[in-house]
Amino acid sequence: MKRSLFLFLAILLPLAAGAQDTTMTMKRARLLVPRPALEPVKSLIPGQQAPAVDTLETSDPRVMMVLRSDNTWQYVKNADSLLTDAVFRESWSSSVVNPYQVKYDDLPLRITLWLVDSASQYTCPYQTKVFSKFGIRRGRQHQGVDLPYPKGTPVRAAFDGRVRYAARASGYGNLVVIRHANGLETFYGHLSQMDVQVGDWVHNGDVIGLGGSTGRATGPHLHFETRYKGYAFDPQWIIDFESGDLRQGAYVLHRRLLNPSATYVPASEDEEEEIYLTEEQERAEEERIARERAAMRYHTIRSGDTLSGIALKYGTTVNNICKLNNITPKTTLRIGRSIRVK
Repeated sequence: MKRSLFLFLAILLPLAAGAQDTTMTMKRARLLVPRPALEPVKSLIPGQQAPAVDTLETSDPRVMMVLRSDNTWQYVKNADSLLTDAVFRESWSSSVVNPYQVKYDDLPLRITLWLVDSASQYTCPYQTKVFSKFGIRRGRQHQGVDLPYPKGTPVRAAFDGRVRYAARASGYGNLVVIRHANGLETFYGHLSQMDVQVGDWVHNGDVIGLGGSTGRATGPHLHFETRYKGYAFDPQWIIDFESGDLRQGAYVLHRRLLNPSATYVPASEDEEEEIYLTEEQERAEEERIARERAAMRYHTIRSGDTLSGIALKYGTTVNNICKLNNITPKTTLRIGRSIRVK
């Protein structure tokens, strides 16, 4: 019971703000005051911590205490112990981008993802405005966000985790995939250089490669994805890339968001209430969304097609078609590609 209690405090409690004096006793250290899970979390600035001078064991083998040269300390996760967890063994492949074989209906209706805690922090992959969003783009599924990223700029891991994939992949170019202890996977694509290998344990903020434009890319940028059990969801649900903040320390991922149509929308007053929807209400919402998807219509581009002509044919507008497909009126229409019209 005592060990379980300490594990809860060390793993689940949000990160304690500010430095702690090394003279603090273990008894006092266990009384970390929780930060509300829905509170935004600032990105860790690389290099802001003093070098480690010693590491101490705690009563839980998955957590260690690191002492730093400026007389501060912090909890960190013990990778050697964590890597025995099932999450780092099941559906694990270093040669397949998506090794999962999980059916959508077998996923829980709600998945609680603890993104930071008292033993781990967060680093924004790159603070900037998203220039290509998650969703349907030019008739194809875009499973992440594209961030302007100068070639050769260090790319850093967003969270602690183990490298599952580090190789070239179709479309992605040089791709690094990191699996995290909560089951989340983060993807970093189009790298010009990869600085990690499969099996490496990385901490948030560690450099995993350099920005580039390998693979299917029109210029240097970072393609960043978040996936759960192989299903991608919009990274903007958890990260505000313009401010660099993690939107909240713990995120309740609804199963219905695991599809390319569920793009991020600004938080509403009902967002917190949605966390407490009953199973019946969750299923009703999924059914409503399924009906909307069934009503979607697509058009396959043929020779001579124009956006204005397509809009007229389906009784819609060019602006609406552009919004649905994340394109502009000047986008070249490629023959054979499908675009959504309703």
